[in-house]
Amino acid sequence: MPDFASRDPLAPAFWDERFAREFTPWDLKGVPQALRDFVGRRQPRRTVAIPGCGNGYELVCMMEAGWDATAIDFSAVAVRRARALVGPWAAQVVHADFFTWQPPRPLDLVYERAFLCAMPPAMWPRVAARWEQLLAPGGLLAGFFFFGSAPNGPPFGIARAALESLLQPWFDLVEEGAVADSLPVFAGQERWMVWRRR
Repeated sequence: MPDFASRDPLAPAFWDERFAREFTPWDLKGVPQALRDFVGRRQPRRTVAIPGCGNGYELVCMMEAGWDATAIDFSAVAVRRARALVGPWAAQVVHADFFTWQPPRPLDLVYERAFLCAMPPAMWPRVAARWEQLLAPGGLLAGFFFFGSAPNGPPFGIARAALESLLQPWFDLVEEGAVADSLPVFAGQERWMVWRRR
C-alpha cells in the first residue's frame, strides 16, 4: 500500500489523497449487477441520494432509468472526477457533507455502497440515524453491506447482528441476496440488501 499523509477517514484529505493517487480498491469501475437489476425492476421518478459517490458510475445508471439522483461526496477530488465521468449529469454531483446536506424533499431511496464501511464503527449510529432522517416513510435503503471482521479499516466490516441492531429501530429488511461481482477487498463478505423505512 502506498504511504499516505492522511490517516483519518473522517477527513476529506484522506479521500482526496487516495483519489488523487488512484488508490481506490473499493472502485468497481462500473455498476454492480445487483443494482442494475434493482433499478430495472423499479419505476422511474425515484428521488435518490448516493452518499460517498466516488466516481459516480451509479448516478449514470439511475439517471438513465429516469430517476432523480444526487451523488454526494465530501472529497473535492472525487467530485471533480465524478463530474468528468458522468457527462450530462455533472450538475447532479454535489460537493457536500452527507450529514449536513439537505435534499429539497424526503428521499425515496438511499443507495449504500462502501459508505457505512468507510466510517469508523463509532460513526455507525450517526449514519443510520441520518438514513432514517432523509428517507420518507416507506423509502428504501438499498445496496451492499460489508460483513468483514478485520479490526482496522477502512473498510470497517460490521457483524450481521450489529447491522440488524443498528437498523431495526427504523427499518425492515425486505430483500437480500448474494453478490456475484464483488471486488477482492469485499469478496465473500458482502450482501445485497434492501431495507424499508417504517
